[in-house]
Amino acid sequence: MKPVVISGTGLFTPPYSISNDELVTAFNAYAELHNAENAQRIAAGEVAAIEPSSSAFIEKASGIKSRYVMEKTGILDPRRMTARIPERGDDELSLQAEMCVAAARQALERAGRTAADIDMVLVACSNMQRPYPAMAVEVQDALGIQGYGFDMNVACSSATFGIQTAAAAVATGQARAVLVLNPEITSGHLNYRDRDSHFIFGDACTAIVVESAETAVSEHQFEIVESKLKTAFSNNIRNNFGFMNRFDEAGIGQPDKLFRQQGRKVFKEVCPMAAEMIKDTVAAAGLEVGQVSRFWLHQANLNMNLLIARTLLGRDAEPNEAPVILDEYANTSSAGSIIAFHKYQDDMPAGSYGVICSFGAGYSIGCVVVRKK
Repeated sequence: MKPVVISGTGLFTPPYSISNDELVTAFNAYAELHNAENAQRIAAGEVAAIEPSSSAFIEKASGIKSRYVMEKTGILDPRRMTARIPERGDDELSLQAEMCVAAARQALERAGRTAADIDMVLVACSNMQRPYPAMAVEVQDALGIQGYGFDMNVACSSATFGIQTAAAAVATGQARAVLVLNPEITSGHLNYRDRDSHFIFGDACTAIVVESAETAVSEHQFEIVESKLKTAFSNNIRNNFGFMNRFDEAGIGQPDKLFRQQGRKVFKEVCPMAAEMIKDTVAAAGLEVGQVSRFWLHQANLNMNLLIARTLLGRDAEPNEAPVILDEYANTSSAGSIIAFHKYQDDMPAGSYGVICSFGAGYSIGCVVVRKK
């Protein structure tokens, strides 16, 4: 099997940012409208009043201070609370593909590669904006890449599952190099009317070039030393939106067609699973946790990451050991751990080890041990 490296990463950051204060102002205005319009039913006990949110509550619960989105005026409109993004024609580049192309160009440049060097495009993310044609094939066409492409969805773990899939294709000679893309428009499946989750997500797209170590030319190479994947079914994070919704009109537009979770259960169950998965993957690489100098963890919740790092290290992690980007980007689903990897890798000395780990709905956990070349 050929040795495989990550030779380049890229990041597309949307043009608009929403602070906690902006989001809370919109949510509280919506809550006031709802409570006023339903005053009689609330008094009769037929409808629950909506409690106001606060920036302090959001930051304490999640560590999030702001998030990037593809459009903000619709989200901040208390009467709408959904982005306003017009549909594009079939002959226009789709929004997700546009994000992918921007991130891909960065990753290709950093890898010292062009479209002619890529044989496979993999778009891996939580939600595709359409069932078909595959987003990956559209991106392949937009970049002028030969070969093949396909989509995959393992929710927040899509990037690490994508890395292993790409590494296997390169190691077995199916592709010289693979472009893995994670275009997350998470604002599209977030319920901005839900106090417990309206602050969680942000939009972003990451790109990763995976190729053979024998032919890589990049100055930013990380050898993939070991990777492991794990899934265990759970309903604690769920979204029921799909093409079959039209079969039952009663369910159309209901809250379960957007993101929902049982946060406390997720925290309690996923943190030990992720820590154990990291330990197992590091051990399979022939290493001890103490030999790992950096952990690029899934950026869902600061408290989860602090606990996972403490479980692994037996102490609180230093900021450079487990870098955080969710304070600025919020939870960008599959893109989160790769944003952290993209932003916090250049200072690592040759020969040092790091772990990319993502975890989320499924449950799913992906863990990749890398070594700076």
